Amino acid sequence: MMMAGLRERKKEQTRRRIAEVALRLFDERGYDAVTVNEVAEAAGVAKVTLFAYFPSKDSLVLDGVKEDTAAIVAGRGDRPPLQALREHYRLMGRQDQGEMDVEGLLTRIRVISSSPALLAGVQQAHMSQREELACALAEALPERGLAPRLMAAQITAAVTTLQEAFFHRLATGVPLEEAGRLLGDEVELAFDLLEYGFSMLKGEMS
Repeated sequence: MMMAGLRERKKEQTRRRIAEVALRLFDERGYDAVTVNEVAEAAGVAKVTLFAYFPSKDSLVLDGVKEDTAAIVAGRGDRPPLQALREHYRLMGRQDQGEMDVEGLLTRIRVISSSPALLAGVQQAHMSQREELACALAEALPERGLAPRLMAAQITAAVTTLQEAFFHRLATGVPLEEAGRLLGDEVELAFDLLEYGFSMLKGEMS
């Protein structure tokens, strides 16, 4: 067990090192100007090793961009779907300063913002996330027809807006603790509005 745990830690360290080196090079020289071979060489790994962790060049930047909101709904237990999602996003505002690499996050945002290909990748990830969430909501709720898709679209838009506001504050120098506190308040506001809107929908359908 100890050896297995050590191997997992080493794999995670290697993965993190590759991603950090890639972001640094992309930030310094531009995403399109850096090859996968250069990233592998700078990270001290073989190209085949890099691809074992990241199957494509864009995944070096976009890995983790897509959130599995559908899994949150599917694994909600006895909780209503919105409550499960609200509780998940509450944790964003409680992020310990020691657990978040703010500089790394801002570097990732700069790299994505400067590349049309990566921006398109983010859009595609959000579309996929929205579709999967709609399917999960359709299974979880009695509403049918277009309602689950509309609900998924509103939830995804609200979460994206929350994240963008949080990232903007960090980029403009707001301390992480303060940005997290504001995010926590806004998560509650966003989900209050979603709850209100969906309750109106249920009233019209009943």
